[in-house]
Amino acid sequence: MSGFETRWLDLREPVDHRARHTGLRGLALDLLDTAEDDKYIVDVGCGTGSTFRALMPEVAGRRWRFVDHDPRLLEEASKRHRQHDGGAAEFLQLDLADVRPDMFSRAALVTASALFDLASLALVESLAGHLKACGASLYAALNYNGVCVWSSRHDADDLVVAAFNEHQRGDKGLGPALGPDSGPMLNRVFEKYGFDVMMGESPWRFGSDDAELHAQFIDGMATAVGQKRSLDPLLLEDWRRSRLARVHGSTCEVGHWDVLAIAPRERETNKTDGQPGDGMAGGARSAA
Repeated sequence: MSGFETRWLDLREPVDHRARHTGLRGLALDLLDTAEDDKYIVDVGCGTGSTFRALMPEVAGRRWRFVDHDPRLLEEASKRHRQHDGGAAEFLQLDLADVRPDMFSRAALVTASALFDLASLALVESLAGHLKACGASLYAALNYNGVCVWSSRHDADDLVVAAFNEHQRGDKGLGPALGPDSGPMLNRVFEKYGFDVMMGESPWRFGSDDAELHAQFIDGMATAVGQKRSLDPLLLEDWRRSRLARVHGSTCEVGHWDVLAIAPRERETNKTDGQPGDGMAGGARSAA
């Protein structure tokens, strides 16, 4: 799996945090209220630890296990975790394509951010099986859904977004990627394994304060589309230049799904207590 630069992750972190679906964030935290103190939150594909910071201060003192393939990002995650006085933590360098049961030992909640649009269906199936076996729930935030809309139109927008979405389905190191289908596929697979699943929209919204991230996103889209060679290069370059020229004067919304999959055992506990999980049979709920 190809790595991400720390600068890109730092730029997107505040946008990620404000995009998260607040209702699902709260429900994920509620699941920890009944978890034993020695249980872990396992953050898969942790990067520099943005998920941990997104859940602070409510998770202060909780045990964390940070998992990533990139030793540089794990080192940065460890440093930032100490700066936040995060408490006990483990940092594991593992190939994310090889989901293993020991990753989830004593896990109460497994988290991931902006991961599953890069992952394969086989990986999601494997993960669901492991989490059902250990009784852990999943909180997966910021799964790209294929929607990109700008406040000012360019004639090539639809063509570029369609080509970008096709590129997102290519292998990113974790098998043929789910890309924009990741949210619905998480829902389908985890429901099949008996989880209660809720989904909520968590769109990025770029404004003038996010111009650097917006520009990097546009450049990244253009590079990805160029690799597909499905668009006229001159048209693509015109789109890129036009979009970059407008990052300070236009807004952009990039759609994502947040997904919360409550483990069967946890669901039964919550039903007894009258907590989230009541009346959730028969398909995923779209959280308000």
